[in-house]
Amino acid sequence: MRYTLEDAMKEESYRKASAELLFQLADDDFILAYRGSEWLGLAPHIEEDVAFSSISQDTMGHAAIFYQLLHDLGEGDPDGLAHARPSAARKNAILLEKVNGTGTYLDEPHYDWAFTVVRNYFYAQAKKVKIDSLKNSSYLPLAEAAVKVNMELYYHLMHWKTWFAQLVNAGGEAKDRMEAAMQTVFADLEGLFSLGNKKEEFARYGLIASEEELEARWRQQMSPVFESLCLEMPEQFKMESGDGRNGVHTADLAAALDTLSEVYRLDPAASW
Repeated sequence: MRYTLEDAMKEESYRKASAELLFQLADDDFILAYRGSEWLGLAPHIEEDVAFSSISQDTMGHAAIFYQLLHDLGEGDPDGLAHARPSAARKNAILLEKVNGTGTYLDEPHYDWAFTVVRNYFYAQAKKVKIDSLKNSSYLPLAEAAVKVNMELYYHLMHWKTWFAQLVNAGGEAKDRMEAAMQTVFADLEGLFSLGNKKEEFARYGLIASEEELEARWRQQMSPVFESLCLEMPEQFKMESGDGRNGVHTADLAAALDTLSEVYRLDPAASW
């Protein structure tokens, strides 16, 4: 069965399950778009500065689409959902909230480009797998949104795949840094596929594929890339920092939200 907005509003359990999934999708894109914005003026070269800024803008736009769908479901104002919720209420994967490196944007930002490339590439592929599943979601507004998001996601994935292959193939220090970054990302990669405590409801209502299916599809897409670069993929991914889908987060997220919500706190009527 395909549910319209009107159908969802008539069945509270379905509405809540749909909202839970949308919070996960929106919060993932929102925080990673912010981490991407912190590279403005700091990327390896001017062309990448422009490209990465565009990708981050797209990603924030995707978050806005999902927050609007939440608003339609009666969850509140999109700006408030993006800026006013505390870290404990967020549903993003912990991997996406972690800082880019030491320092801050304005004070000695010693950021790790290898970590950024690996995190963004692995996330872009995980997001592509989810979006492909969401095209068949039982919640029709979400399925329609997935089609729109997918058009831009193709280019994001191609961009990060190119960087990933070039740095690994470069050998020497570049490859060493990439391998170290992969170990860091793999330690929390399982969090990208987690659907949290509501996963059984997602399955019952046909909102999205299961965690196992999503991870399997990710591996299927990534395995040829790893093989071509003579890299090994762990047999099992980890979630060492906890499951952000269930409200577990780090101090990195709280600090990011303080910065992100500064203008909103000064003037809630401002447009973000």
